[in-house]
Amino acid sequence: MSKQEAGSIMESAIVNEKTPLRVMDRDALTGNGPGGDDVDAAAASGSTPSIKLKKELGLLDGVAMIVGVIIGSGIFVSPKGVLQYAGSVGLGLIVWVLSGMLSMIGALCYAELGTMIPKSGGDYAYISEAFGALPAFLYLWVALFVIVPTGNAITALTFAQYILQPAWPTCEPPYAAVRLVAALVTSLLTVINCYNVKWATRVQDIFTGTKILALVIIILAGLWMLATGHTENISNPMVDTNLEPGYIALSFYSGLFSYSGWNYLNFVTEELKEPYKNLPRAIAISMPLVTTIYVLANIAYFVVLSKDELLSSTAVAVTFGDKLLGVMSWTMPFFVACSTFGALNGAIFASARLFFVGARQGHLPKAIALIHIDQFTPVPSLVFLCIITLVLLIIEDIYSLINYLSFVEALFTTLSVTGLLWLRYKWPDAERPIKVQIIFPIIFFIICLFLVTVPCYVKPWEVSIGLSFIVSGIPMYLIFIYWKNKPIWLAKASGSFNLLCAKMFKCVMEDAKYE
Repeated sequence: MSKQEAGSIMESAIVNEKTPLRVMDRDALTGNGPGGDDVDAAAASGSTPSIKLKKELGLLDGVAMIVGVIIGSGIFVSPKGVLQYAGSVGLGLIVWVLSGMLSMIGALCYAELGTMIPKSGGDYAYISEAFGALPAFLYLWVALFVIVPTGNAITALTFAQYILQPAWPTCEPPYAAVRLVAALVTSLLTVINCYNVKWATRVQDIFTGTKILALVIIILAGLWMLATGHTENISNPMVDTNLEPGYIALSFYSGLFSYSGWNYLNFVTEELKEPYKNLPRAIAISMPLVTTIYVLANIAYFVVLSKDELLSSTAVAVTFGDKLLGVMSWTMPFFVACSTFGALNGAIFASARLFFVGARQGHLPKAIALIHIDQFTPVPSLVFLCIITLVLLIIEDIYSLINYLSFVEALFTTLSVTGLLWLRYKWPDAERPIKVQIIFPIIFFIICLFLVTVPCYVKPWEVSIGLSFIVSGIPMYLIFIYWKNKPIWLAKASGSFNLLCAKMFKCVMEDAKYE
């Protein structure tokens, strides 16, 4: 389809109200008419193709997505979080192993959910099917305005910090320069994801390989030190172990935060080729790989750095490189930048699909559920996410939000796995191409419940702020979703906004037919 044809399609779709619409009904876009079902039914009789997200992700892309999103800045910058709360090297390594195992169990549970409910959107889709609209909207609300853009902003800032560090070797890079570079890389990756899915997946594949190479260098250097007899830092691994349940839970929070992203492939299930096969395969390859790399990298850190050096470091991989790599120590900041670049790309790609699905279900403005007629990408969703991320970059102490996010994420993950158990009872005969042993979701539920409840008395302030984020979505749901008889002016304003986005981004509704 040429650009001239595409332009005429858009014109007939959203401007000419007197002509029978081939792409979509104006009323379907503004919410004032019968909508997409009638359009689909009318077009189903013909042989015209449809505009929707394409299945372009293979098994390698799925593995790169999971590994690339999980391995961000965490393993390079702040492994000290686990050690700080665990108290000892030995318990810290145990937490890293168990965090990987728990993430693997969670990923297997999500494989069952993802193949039983083969929709993009991950937790949002599963919570919606199990518990209804309100809990699903609350997850979407918190994810849209806090969890996802905050995580993306922090990843972008980390990239900027390390890519600029060589220019200011003896001091911190200027605040404005870091914010500007973070904004530029966020915008660049958004443009790539808007333009072409294959471009985005190629970026993901390349930078996933780069970060694995960096971790292999760290692991080999640490093993070489261990083989040459440098065992003084790990000779008494259980000294200073802290067995306080609340602090053990917090150490798991730090470990699980570095594993976060294992469920991101579920956000893009509809774009995965043969999802019944490739979703579980990608999980089975990715999670053991990441766990092995993380544990070996931490052993390398513990062998080379003393406990005090590790706890006082703001970037463990850089401190590691300065101490061991000599003239090649510059490679560590470079690898951290590459790692965060790839992680940000994967997060933008996957999380935009979450908001696309939410809009498709009517929980966000319909404009966010539009698809570009040439590139078949959710351009408005990507742009909207980019704007929120750029706004959050203005916050000077954005890192403080991390303290409130871990509890919220754990709470909704617990809700999703509870949904798996509930759907086993509610839909006992539903087709489940992947069906895990019931003991796994039960174990995962019990551990998640522990992680949600125990920190309530250790860090009550952070928990209360996290709950406030969630509760603030209830009035928004009542006003914009539950309230059906809205004023005419509000409906017209919404329709005008949707039409404006359709024209501006040359997008139409999913499954819109064209000749």
